[in-house]
Amino acid sequence: MELNNLKPAKGSTHLSKRVGRGSGSGKGGTAARGHKGAKQRSGYKTKIGFEGGQMPLQRRLPKFGFKNVNRVEYIGVNIDTLQALVDGGKINDTVDFDILVANGLVHKNDLVKILGRGELKAKLHVTAHKFTSKAKEMIENAGGTVQELD
Repeated sequence: MELNNLKPAKGSTHLSKRVGRGSGSGKGGTAARGHKGAKQRSGYKTKIGFEGGQMPLQRRLPKFGFKNVNRVEYIGVNIDTLQALVDGGKINDTVDFDILVANGLVHKNDLVKILGRGELKAKLHVTAHKFTSKAKEMIENAGGTVQELD
């Protein structure tokens, strides 16, 4: 093997003709980029959504709705999820924020709200930021206690 007989691996190149390699190649001169302008020059890039000066789609469409900047977002954890953790042996009698984070149900900066879907058979002491009235009732009916975090 010598430098004069090196070839790229089969299938690794897809271009049929190298551009900008002289007029004899048929793609010399402008290298198939046309004459003048930004697209002809190296380093050309457009902004995302640029439509050639036409009003872009995201500016043509009307704005609608309302975003409340003071909204507090809670991550919901249902009663049946807690029961599944008890059945799986991952929790015993206490459910607090650290246990929910450890089991991957919430992230460490989230706020947690316990929701009332499902059925609870285990006696649990649950600590969370918020509870629905149904969830609170179900936990207390099963013999457990609820405690709200600040």
